[in-house]
Amino acid sequence: METADLVLLPWVEARRRLGAREQRLRMLTPPYPAVGEGTLRVLRVRDDGGPLEIVCGYERYRRP
Repeated sequence: METADLVLLPWVEARRRLGAREQRLRMLTPPYPAVGEGTLRVLRVRDDGGPLEIVCGYERYRRP
């Protein structure tokens, strides 16, 4: 599986495909207080030989 295949997948599905592979997860959030809505999706994956670095974000955000 190519890491590019994970981009835009729901996080739950991406996690299932990764199995036991070591990873670091970062959340992309707006610069203001917000609540994520919709599906949490993989936005970017970087594989530089160590743990996969994965950036995720929600489909949309709303201010509380």
